[in-house]
Amino acid sequence: MFTSRTGKGLTLAFFLIFLYPPAISAQPVDTQFPEIKQLNPGDLSFRQYTSDVHANRRRLAGGRSVNAQEIAEYLTIYQYRVKPQDDILFLAARLNIPYSALASLNGLNNPSALEPDKPILVPSCPGIFIPSNINTDLEKLLGAARQESNASSVEIKIRYGEKSESFLFFPGADFTPTERAFFLNSGFRFPLRQFRITSRYGIRNDPITGNISMHRGIDLAAPEGTEVFAVAEGIVTAAGFDPVYGNYVIIRHSNGWTSLYGHLQIIETVLKSEVKSGNLIGRVGTTGQSTGPHLHFELRQDGKPFDPAGRLRP
Repeated sequence: MFTSRTGKGLTLAFFLIFLYPPAISAQPVDTQFPEIKQLNPGDLSFRQYTSDVHANRRRLAGGRSVNAQEIAEYLTIYQYRVKPQDDILFLAARLNIPYSALASLNGLNNPSALEPDKPILVPSCPGIFIPSNINTDLEKLLGAARQESNASSVEIKIRYGEKSESFLFFPGADFTPTERAFFLNSGFRFPLRQFRITSRYGIRNDPITGNISMHRGIDLAAPEGTEVFAVAEGIVTAAGFDPVYGNYVIIRHSNGWTSLYGHLQIIETVLKSEVKSGNLIGRVGTTGQSTGPHLHFELRQDGKPFDPAGRLRP
């Protein structure tokens, strides 16, 4: 069993599987995470945590190459329940840990993915955590970049009750400029891989009625049957037929955002299903009030429409 070596004897809430690439033995340990309730010195767990972070930062700055196995032996995973006023930049500053460590350990794809009243895991050492089961676009980016890296890493397993998840831990690593820009851009991915914008957001002459009206989305022309993807993870709150939108899908995302996909040929998802960014949800069509095959796409936050063009990333 590994324990904290700062003198307090806190139990390390994971066990090592193997040093990457050489292997070492694995031993199960206690899965109870020390809980930080308040981000101030009056909280004993917070005081212990800050002491652990300070000690680990000294080890990382020791003037020699980082040995991932040695550093991981001093790593303790804490937990903290997010308060309504918290954001990831505030937490990172208060905890004296890079937001890249918090984001990668908790599978946060962007700053708005942090949910109030939900517990997150807090590592006592800076670094990047890449899960063995990659789900998000950011995790794909992190994994691809570090496959070509010679940085020291170690595989760890974190236990959650009866469940566990493996991570490749890179002590002292941080987001690259590309990864940082990707994370801080709270936009959405494009719903089509290839397209041509035929109508932008704003006032226009309606191609059906000929009247001047507000176009609350963008039209992306593509061949009929082209795959349409969810722009971010969320829950399907509507899927059906509308006289104007034709076959359509609405997905609710975090932070009050919703996305709408209209004029679909067919719908490839079902009501109340959970989708990940990039999941197939339909195919381009020309149903409803449409003059040709295209996707009508809208973004709204708390019911207010926004121009999708400024919030979509390639």
